[in-house]
Formats: sequence, structure tokens, C-alpha cells
Amino acid sequence: MSSSATARLPQAGPGDCPALVDAAGWQAAPFDAALAGDVRALVARLSPAQRAWLSGYLAGSLGTAVSAAPAAPAAAGHAVTILYGTQSGNCEGLAKRLAARLAAAGHAARVLDMLDCRKADLEQAARLLVIVSTHGDGDPPERAAPLFELLAGRKAPRLPHVQYAVLALGDRSYEHFCAAGRTIDARLEQLGAQRLRPCEECDVDFDAPAAAWMDWACTQLASPGAPAPVATPAPQASANVVQAWTRRHPFHAPVLANLDLTVRGSTRQVRHVELSLEGSNIQYEPGDALGIVPRNADVAVEALLAALRFVGAAAVQVGEHETDLYTALAQHCEIGTLTAAFVKRYAEAGNHAALAGIAGDKEKLTRYLWGRDVLDMVTEYPPAGLDAASFARLLSPLAPRLYSISSSQAAHPDEVHLTVGVVAYEARQRARLGTVSGAIAAMGEDTSLPVYLHRNEGFRLPADPATPIVMIGAGTGVAPYRGFLAEREARAATGRNWLVFGNRSFEHDFLYQSEWLAWRRSGLLTRIDVAFSRDQPEKVYVQHRLREHGAELWRWLRDGAHLYVCGDAARMAPDVERALLDIAMTHGGLDEEAAREHLRQLQRERRYQKDVY
Repeated sequence: MSSSATARLPQAGPGDCPALVDAAGWQAAPFDAALAGDVRALVARLSPAQRAWLSGYLAGSLGTAVSAAPAAPAAAGHAVTILYGTQSGNCEGLAKRLAARLAAAGHAARVLDMLDCRKADLEQAARLLVIVSTHGDGDPPERAAPLFELLAGRKAPRLPHVQYAVLALGDRSYEHFCAAGRTIDARLEQLGAQRLRPCEECDVDFDAPAAAWMDWACTQLASPGAPAPVATPAPQASANVVQAWTRRHPFHAPVLANLDLTVRGSTRQVRHVELSLEGSNIQYEPGDALGIVPRNADVAVEALLAALRFVGAAAVQVGEHETDLYTALAQHCEIGTLTAAFVKRYAEAGNHAALAGIAGDKEKLTRYLWGRDVLDMVTEYPPAGLDAASFARLLSPLAPRLYSISSSQAAHPDEVHLTVGVVAYEARQRARLGTVSGAIAAMGEDTSLPVYLHRNEGFRLPADPATPIVMIGAGTGVAPYRGFLAEREARAATGRNWLVFGNRSFEHDFLYQSEWLAWRRSGLLTRIDVAFSRDQPEKVYVQHRLREHGAELWRWLRDGAHLYVCGDAARMAPDVERALLDIAMTHGGLDEEAAREHLRQLQRERRYQKDVY
């Protein structure tokens, strides 16, 4: 991308640019005379390479591929746009599954990332199916933010011709459950669009309601004029069929290694875990994550049952699961963390006026939640008037934990490596451990973990192995970059690689130090800059290193580098983005708004990608 707001294009000689469109063609173009003249003048100045680049860019900005001939228009009333906004990839996966089902039923469907959605896309839509998740304090996914800003602003399009429905993903344990879905649902109606059905709100266990919503969508689009789906015979079982491992049906991966990456004396423990994928047929790419299906520790379940004075054999129903209370607490319910939504539900159901008073005051509630789990709360406020079944219904679902993959299958076939920060602290005279990370810390090599692949299409290496990359990560956010470099080494990629890594202490917390240094000596890692925040009186973080080397970073971006950020979403990622804006302003000569647009353009070009949590 150009280093200034206006790109300077080289002059072409008279023989360099043959006529692309004849006079009659320009008369038919959808421009007024003045604009047509400007376009013709610009095109005449471009070299063949520049015209090819511009053609690809314009095609990409429309969310379509360049083709030799235009696609045949869809039958009237059957074209549908599936618009998704995703942070972790769930909404993208649902959007593509829905598109496949609609295509099989004979309906034209276009899948569009909110990052790529323009005003014209909405104005041209007829039926709009929106799938979006909520993150942070009720926010949309970061890649969806520009579209939400457009819809909220004065330039939002009027959409009286659009019929729409929204599928919202969220986590009911948080205060602003499905807020992004509710926001876009309400705003589309305000803009004149016709709601086909109320917004479908899904909790973390979204598979069943999402499938039902997709069933409805396929039925809704059916009409007498629509082509009937073609019946196909069920596939026969075969030894070559690849098993689709999911969070409901995970693969039990044997543990090959479980090592402590941090040195004795570190204030945190980080584990390097190697798992066998032999026999699973799981094929991952660098940037993907591995989902681990959690189970609450027996000691935690037994302590909670004792405090509740409930019998573990009591029959309960949790979501779709009819089971006993012990199994529900161990496998299906979140008991290790306390959330605002659960406190409010419990206070209301148990008629605890004092707890309700805390739940109704945001500042008091924030203080109350810190360091407490479900056992703490029921000890302080026993479940008066609640039986086992009623209590179980109040609990939030136990969600899978996602860990960035820190290996390359090109370098380690049939293996997957993880970098796991162990959550461990003491509160209220009890030692606390993370549900999954605590279990991993105690695992031997004769155990296995229930896992499934979670694809992350929004965090990918460049397709061209000669493209330079800049990798920014703090703490365990360095994990995917180990996989990136292993992949590039195995593929003999020629692109330059720059790592900016931050942690607390050089001596105790330089994760994978020997590997980075070996790659630096071999030349694979072009440069490495580190920031250890507690090794000097003043705190130094990755954003400080970026500013120090801002001129060099700007040169890399001018050379087409792809930029990656991985780590803490609350503090690190915003601080890094602020540094990137400052670099664009200082070294690119852009003002604040132009710098923000520059970063948005890098995102649209998939040159600025984030994996934050």
C-alpha cells in the first residue's frame, strides 16, 4: 500500500498502454462524461502490471473473483447474501455451511465477510442472512466494526427492499449477551429492512439452535418456483472416510510431551504440550487453534456438592443433556468461574436480597466477581428454595477452551503442539487452577486430551512465500509464530520474518528462546526485537519496541509485509494498534483519519490480522 494518501503513478509512454476499451465501450460505461474522462486518463497511465494489480484489487473489493464472463443472474427472489462477522471463526463456519445447504437446494448464495461488506452490497441485497458474534463489553468482532460504524452513521443506506434475519452468537454468562446481534437486528429494521423472524440468540453451545435456524432459512427460501433439491443416496461407510471430530465428538489425542517452558523463579508457568494426531486425519494450517473439551476436576465437583448438600445422583437436565447432577457439574456446567449473569440469575432464583444488591451495582459486582467461583458464592449465599434440577438450570454451559497451535504439520506430521499458560492463584484461602490449564499442568505422558480442530481463516500466512511478515506477540501470544516459522522453514519460503516478542523477564519468561535464536542464526528469522517489562525500572512493552523501530516497520509495510498481532485483547492489542497509527502518522505523513483508514485497508487486504483473546 502507498505510504501516502495519494499514490503517485509512473507516467507511461505512448506505446506502453494499448487501448483497453473502444470509444463505443466508454460511451456505454456507467460513468458521467467527466468521470469517464478521468478513468480513461488514469488507465492510460498504467503499465500492464499495474492494470493487472488494479483489476485484482477491484475484484477483491467487491468480494468476488475475476472471471472471464459474468455469472448468470440468480432467479428473482432466490438470491441471498449470507453476511458474517467472526472473531474465532465460528460464524464463518456457520455461514459456509448454510451456503452449501442453500446451494444444494438450488438457491444462489453469496457469503460475505463483514470486513468486505460495502454500502453497495447492502443496497443490492434482496435477502440478507446475518450471522454475528459478540465479544468484549458487548462489541462486534473487530473485523465487523467498520460495517457497524457505517450502519450507525449518517451515511447508512436505506434498505426497504431487503428481507433479513439474524443469528447471534454469544455467551449468556456475560452481561451483554448477543449484544452485537441485537444491535444489527434493530438497526436493519430502523433502516427500513423487513425482519423475517426475531433475532435468534445462541449461547456457547450453539450447535442445535444454529442448525434449527439454518433449517428455517432453507425452508423460508423455498417457493413453488424454486428448483427442487435433488435427492442423493446416502454415502456408504468406507475406511477412507475422514472422521469429522467436533467438540461433541472429540478425538482423544495421546500426550507425547508436557514440558515447563518457564525457568524456576518465574511468576507464571507455561507448558509446551505435544499431542499425537495419528489416526485422526486432522489436517491443520499454521494459525489454526485446537479446541480442548474441558472437564471440571472431581475434587471441585465434590466440594460444590457438599456445599450445596445435593446428591450427585439427582436427575437434572442441562440443555439437551438429561443426566445426573454429578455428571452435569463435571462435564456440562461452568463452575470454575463466576460471571455477572449467573450471579444475577442465582440471586433472583434464591431470593437473596443482599446478593441482588451487589448484582445491581456494577462496581460492587466487579469487585465481588474477582477471584470467586461458584463454590465461593453458594458458601456465602446457600441455595435456599432451590432443588438440584433448578440449580443446574441456572449454570452456564462449560465451553471448550481454544489454544493457538504452535507447530507446523509440514515439520511435525501427525503431531500438534500447544503453548499453554497455566492459570494458578490463591484466593480466600484456596488454591485456584484453570479448568484445562490446571489439568494439563498435572498430566503425565500416559494420558490423552479430548480435542478437535478449530480453523482460523483470519490468521493465515501469505499465499506468496516471498512475502515478508511481521509477527507481534506477548506471552503465550507467541505460540502461532513458532508454527509460522516452522512452516516457512519446511516450505523453504524466501520471505523475510520479523518477530517482536514481549514478556515479563528475559531470564525466566523468554519462551522458546533457543529456537528463535537458532532461526536467527540460520537466517530464517531476519530480526527479533524483545521487550521484557520487569527487567528495568520502567515498564517496556512490545508497542514501545514498535515505536522505536517505526521507520523500519513502515519500510517493511511499504514492501508489502503482512502484519500479525496475537495476545491480550483488552490491553496489548489496543496499545499495539495505537502504536501502528502513530507510526503511520509519523513515518507515513498521514493524519489520524487517514492512518485509521490505512489500517482498515490493510485488514481488507488480509495484511493486518489479529488473533486476540
